[in-house]
Amino acid sequence: IVGICNTWSELTHCNSHLRELADAVKRGVWQAGGFPLEFPVMSLGEFNMRPTTMLYRNLMSMDVEESINANPLDGVVLMGGCDKTTPALLMGAASADLPSILVTGGPQLKANWRGGELGSCTDCRRYHAELRAGRITEDDWQDLQGSIIRSPGHCGVMGTASTMASLGEALGIALPGNGTIPAVDSRRYQLAEESGRRIVNLIKEDITPSKILNTEAFHNAIHTLHAIGGSANAVIHLIAIAGRLGIELPLRLFDEFSKTTPLILDLKPSGRFLMEDFFYAGGVSALLREISSFLHLKSPTVTGKTLGENVDSAQNYNRSLIKGVQDPINAQGGL
Repeated sequence: IVGICNTWSELTHCNSHLRELADAVKRGVWQAGGFPLEFPVMSLGEFNMRPTTMLYRNLMSMDVEESINANPLDGVVLMGGCDKTTPALLMGAASADLPSILVTGGPQLKANWRGGELGSCTDCRRYHAELRAGRITEDDWQDLQGSIIRSPGHCGVMGTASTMASLGEALGIALPGNGTIPAVDSRRYQLAEESGRRIVNLIKEDITPSKILNTEAFHNAIHTLHAIGGSANAVIHLIAIAGRLGIELPLRLFDEFSKTTPLILDLKPSGRFLMEDFFYAGGVSALLREISSFLHLKSPTVTGKTLGENVDSAQNYNRSLIKGVQDPINAQGGL
């Protein structure tokens, strides 16, 4: 019996397509001989919630943990996307410690406004400042608002949502591709279906989060965080997830890794490109292969293979976007 833990909500537009994505997960579960049962948990939407979604992350993690423990489930598929939903899911699943796999909703398609490519919400904030400064008009602002969010999915920049989805791959709790496949790309639904098949095997093999999310996995995630120039919020989230498993991640460890891990991803808000471009360049797997000398490649993952085996055949198709460790954007971590 596979629970599909879904953070879909009409109040959380980043996750507004997760009902359809859950149907793809169900197909995979059925194909592998499991019985899927979808259930809702609290959904945290950055855009609407006040004063801040961070106030409710732990509450959502309790909802996830108790919903898993209180029901007759053998395993669970965790469906998130918007910033705090992904770490809350992982925190709750880590505490419950039933076989689990993460499926996020994917980034939005990139936007184009008057010849320039835009990504929410980096460019939302940039142009709002331009509006306040009087350098664009209210009509310009309305025109931009009508074009900047082109599809379901979370922000198409390396904000917290993209960061945590990418770190799901580095941690080994999500399938390769989870971090970058656009929300409306057919391959996102293929990944969801494969995740449904895979959770049934994880149940049969009794592979729980505590067997994947070990100290070495979190070290891999910290190196990846620095290499992608990820969200500072990931520090708070990784420490919290690790804490559910009795693993300590002191701040000095993040600092230590930052001094040796190069920033190699040229992505907004600190760079030029967007998540859709990152996917076309080879995605998280390509980046992990570039920084493989920093990683524990024998770490287990939900694929049943090691992290090294997952990324061994990955290709970097755009070295302007994913740099190499010998030619980084910055020699130190991008956090």
